[in-house]
Amino acid sequence: MFDKLRQIEERWSELNRQLSDPAVIAQPAVYARTAKAASELSETVQKFAEYKSVLARITEVRPLTEDPDREMREMAQLDVDELTARQARIEEDLRALLVPRDPNDDRNVFLEIRAGAGGDEAGLFAADLVRMYTKYAERQRWKVEMMDVHPTGIGGFKEAILLVQGRGAWSRLKFERGVHRVQRVPATESSGRIHTSTVTVAVLPEAEDVDVKVDDRDVQVDVYRSSGPGGQGVNTTDSAVRLTHLPTGLVVTCQDERSQIKNRAKAMRVLKARLLERAQTEQAAAIAADRRSQVGTGERSERIRTYNFPQGRVSDHRINLTLHRLPAVLEGDLDELIDALRDWEQSQKLAESIP
Repeated sequence: MFDKLRQIEERWSELNRQLSDPAVIAQPAVYARTAKAASELSETVQKFAEYKSVLARITEVRPLTEDPDREMREMAQLDVDELTARQARIEEDLRALLVPRDPNDDRNVFLEIRAGAGGDEAGLFAADLVRMYTKYAERQRWKVEMMDVHPTGIGGFKEAILLVQGRGAWSRLKFERGVHRVQRVPATESSGRIHTSTVTVAVLPEAEDVDVKVDDRDVQVDVYRSSGPGGQGVNTTDSAVRLTHLPTGLVVTCQDERSQIKNRAKAMRVLKARLLERAQTEQAAAIAADRRSQVGTGERSERIRTYNFPQGRVSDHRINLTLHRLPAVLEGDLDELIDALRDWEQSQKLAESIP
């Protein structure tokens, strides 16, 4: 670990030297990249400097624990104990700082929520999840925009696509990907039997233009009249848009806006996000296949979380965490779940990155 920290320290010093170079200063784009790279390393360098300062202080104080004067020995031992505890805390901070950062962490995200098994009840729970994530976004002071929605007619959703915009949206919401299972007595059930239904949640980082280039010749554009409830003009003009990406067969629809131009722009943002996710998934699959060949398989259930209404609990199966406060979670109080998942991910990355 310390060899890696020394390398980071040397790299930071070199970057700061470059920031004083007239040749770099004369190129705004190069200067900005260099400054950003130096800024990303500065916290680690400062923490390492603090660590070395604590070690130097321990070296300075420790001989005093052998002093002939008893009072001096006791005072020195207290200092050593306090400094040693501080050393351990800083080591943990440094290990966390060395965990590889997810390059998508600061991106906006698309949440794609789709009813799975369970018929109307799955659609109703999909609507509950849309509300839960909207409430959570409000707590985080993020902006939520409905990109597309397909209602069931009884208050549920077959599918809903949300764009969540705000700092750290991906870093928090990426843990929501997977199958969410609900166990409850549906409003449509007259005999009081508990049903089990599922909803799938996909989380895609929003693509930037530099990430994904889409050739207009590769996209088939179809327009049609919006369906479902809407105000005057929504259902009487060809404002809905369907984009088909011919090379991959990906299809995106958008009918949320009255304007065909706005719907097309929204659909293109979703299409780019799906193309980016597809490319990243293919890359991750190649890496995972290589890793499985070395360490064997470790398949787990596709189900990531269960919402059990009769018992008022939420269970996340990836980390074996159960919370007995389902109503609060459905009101968007997700931090305890997401914090635990983030800590779990960080420990996994740390184990992989540091021998």
